[in-house]
Formats: sequence, C-alpha cells, structure tokens
Amino acid sequence: MRLMALPAAVVLVALCAAPALAQPVTTPVPGPRDPGQPPVSAGPAPRTHAVGDAGTGLAVVRLAPGSTPTNTILPGFGEQLPAQSAAEIGVGLASAQANTEAFLSYERSVAQASPLGFAIGGRAPQTPGTLVQTASPDNAAPVTGGLTPPATPLDALLKVGLLDGSVHARWHDELGPCVRPLADAKTSVASLSVLNAIPTLPGTPDLTGLLTGDAPKLDAAARQALIDGVKQLAAPLSRLGGLLSGTPDTGAEGSLLSLPDTLSAHSTVELVDLPGSPNKAVRSTSTLQAASVRLLAGTPAEIRVDVVGRPTLVALSTGDRATSGITYTAPVLRVSQGGRELGTLDAAHPKLDVPIGVTPGQRLPLVGALAEGLPRLDIGVLRLQIAQLNQKDVVIDGPLQQGGPAITGFMLGATARLLDLQLLPTDALGLPNLPSALAQVSLGEQVVRAAAPNGGVVCAPAQAPPGGGGQAAPPKKGEPLAYTNAAYRTVPIFWTGTALLLVGVVLVAALPTRRPRTRARPVTDGGTPAS
Repeated sequence: MRLMALPAAVVLVALCAAPALAQPVTTPVPGPRDPGQPPVSAGPAPRTHAVGDAGTGLAVVRLAPGSTPTNTILPGFGEQLPAQSAAEIGVGLASAQANTEAFLSYERSVAQASPLGFAIGGRAPQTPGTLVQTASPDNAAPVTGGLTPPATPLDALLKVGLLDGSVHARWHDELGPCVRPLADAKTSVASLSVLNAIPTLPGTPDLTGLLTGDAPKLDAAARQALIDGVKQLAAPLSRLGGLLSGTPDTGAEGSLLSLPDTLSAHSTVELVDLPGSPNKAVRSTSTLQAASVRLLAGTPAEIRVDVVGRPTLVALSTGDRATSGITYTAPVLRVSQGGRELGTLDAAHPKLDVPIGVTPGQRLPLVGALAEGLPRLDIGVLRLQIAQLNQKDVVIDGPLQQGGPAITGFMLGATARLLDLQLLPTDALGLPNLPSALAQVSLGEQVVRAAAPNGGVVCAPAQAPPGGGGQAAPPKKGEPLAYTNAAYRTVPIFWTGTALLLVGVVLVAALPTRRPRTRARPVTDGGTPAS
C-alpha cells in the first residue's frame, strides 16, 4: 500500500502544479481559422473603403482653459501637447460616425446623442442617459427619446432644460455604407443657462490682502479704490458682483449666458454622388440652429446676441485633393444692449470686447454701453468671437486603420464654433494665480472629418473569399480555446483528486488485514507463563 500511495501523491501534486508551471497563454485577437475564411467579427472583406465623422455640441464650458498640463503614459510626451482646461462640460452632444475599416461589425456605423459629457483635469468618465444606435445589422427606424442629464460635480455651472435626441445608424448587407442615411444624430434643448458662478474668482467681498502688490497698472490708491468698490457690490466677484445672483422680480435665474429659445444640433455622415463617376464621395455635415443668445439675462446689463443664418460645416472627400474641400457657412451675430447695437460679428469682424468695471456708488458692475462716460476701474472683459475655422488635410498612403488594407486617397477635417465667450481678467485685477481666461463658453462647437480612396467609394457587393461562397467555414470540433487563467483547470483537478481518493479507499478496503503472529510461551507448573 505504501508503494502505491507514493506514486499517487506524486501524480496529484504534479496535476495541481501544472497550471503554475505552464507558460502563460492568452486568447489572441479573433481571426480566420482557415486562409479562405473571413475575419470572425467583420464578415466578408468589403470592397468599399470610407471613413467619416461629424460631431456637434450645443455648448461646451471650459474653466481655466490652458491651465492643466496634459498627462500621458509616455515620458516627456505630455510636454509636447497643449495644456487642458481644469474642467470641461458639454451639453447636447450629437455624433455620427462611419468606418468601413472597423474590426467589429457593429462599429461600422454609429450614431449617438448624449445629454451631457464632462472632464476634470483631462479625465472624462462615461455619462449615462445616452441614445446610441449601431450597425451592422441594419436598423430600419431611428431611436428617439428624451435625454435626462445626470447629476455631475459641475451642476453649479449650468442648468439644462428638456433635451430631445434622435439617432439612426444603417448598413447594407451587400453594399455596406452605400445606404442613406448612413449615420445620423440630432439633439435639441429647450432652455440652457451656463456659468451661474465663476469658481475661479474669490467668493468673499473683501479683497484686502488678496491683491498682489505687483499689478502693473494698479498703484496704492487704485488698489484701495478697487477694494472699496468690490465691498459695495451686491455679491462677491464669484457671482460677478451680483450679475449672476438672479433677479427675483423678473424670475431670471442668473447666468452669464442663457438660451431663451430652442437650440438644435444635427450631425450626419453619408455617401453622395461623384460627378462623372459611378462611385461615391464621403460627406460629413454638422449643422446648428439657434435664434438668439442672452448674456447676463434679467439684469440692467443684459446683452442680446441675435443669430442670423444657420452655421453649417461640411467636409467632402472624393479621394482627390483637387476635388475635395471644406465648406463653412459662417453665421452673422448682431450684438445689442438696451436697444443699442454694440457691434456685428461676422467673417470680417470676428471679435468684440465688452468691458466690465466697478465705480463708486454702484451696487452692480457696469457692463458695455452702461459704463461709457463714467469713471470706473475695469476688472474684466467679455470677449465674443465667431468663425474660428481650423482645417487640416492629409494624403492617405497606407491603411485607414491599423491592420486594414493599404489604400491611397485623401482625408480632411475641420472644426468651427458658433460663438466663443471668454471672461478675461484685466491687469487691474491683481489676484494671485489667476489663469489667462477665467472661463470660456463655446456655443455650437462643430467637428467634421471625411476620408475616401482615389477614384471615390466603390458601391459594390463585398468580395466573397475564394472557395468560401461568402459563408464562414464552420468551426472544427474538439479544438480547445486558449487558457487565460489557472481557474480553467480547477474542475479537472477536483475530479482527479476525488478519483484518486476513491481508488485509495477501495484499495485499503479490498486488501486483507494481516494480524501480527505471536510466539507461544512455556507454561510453568503453577499454570502461569514463564517470564
């Protein structure tokens, strides 16, 4: 029995130690088992190659833009990237994407409408309440519904009314992206108020001891005048001296920027006819619809911004630089205060500065035309900008995506904004550690990108693999998957140990028990054994 127990124990220990001693094996990226079989997740290899993106945000708020260094996992690479904002929050995001090179079949066409998105120090978690539709497979009807913004740490910065969204993603089983619409997303908001407070400004009305002594345009007398002027304001500078505190008489909530009318965003990616060719071109479009914007609504300093026209940003790629291009329909913004026009923002005049100052005897800061002709000390500037169009293009000579087929073509993209509102501090506001911009609101941010091969997009059925008939080969039976964890062998080890234990019990029970033989002792005359 001892001779049999020792080998059994060795076998049991060896089986238990095998996963720990074995070379770690991980499951590879899914691929074809046979040379003629298409990839597992992509189906037949497409003959069509096209990439398009369109994104539109109703409003994007940035606190202390350019004040946070960009962190990367690559040493020293973050220093080459532009600095980020301390906090960002976006409202009403509509995104449409099409990518024939996507490895996963359901990522070929994606439409998404999100009520809210935010990032703190460059880190952006996923927000709930988003409408998403993906293809393939094809979707005959869009998904629509209301979007409820979730609670975030930045709720004090903005208030969002009812949001509606609609998403539609499609994909043809044979012609791939040659279907309309390919990817389409819409969002609209009934009301919006942004920057109900300025966290980068002090929340106390007394600036004594806070002002630095090296302000270039502030002597001792002016510094004391600024301290006295801020003390008499109705609220601290974090609420712009009371301009963001609301007005109970009119029911206004109090915000730097607000939308009394509906603002809508529309993003779409589609294939359009290519003149003189049976092929198609990739077109990505971002469109905004807005009527008017209010600054400091409900206060004597209210500024009205009327939007004339519908800003539209289009990227069209035919695969050739000569016939591809970016088209931008810039809006015209008319700025007025109390019925008096302050200026017009258009392509020829893209910037307008509105001063904010304090003066003795005033409970609220003076803004724009209200400050003309009065002695004041400017503490800030409202800078309005439009038509910030940036575009970039590149010639494609290789795969559109890692692991994809190499092609030659042309890709281009662009970004634009309906209105950029910046709150800038002046030299008179000599507070320590102030960023170059206290806050920034981008109203109507648009992004587009389009890429196509030379000659345009071919709308033809996908190529069937040789000998495969367009169908994936059935998987072979009996081939195990790669082990990614020792837990895969837990059950075999358990039953092996149980079997060995039962074998040992049977062997012990089956072998006869041998009693030790005793030698007889001589008996004395008295009847007792001799010692």
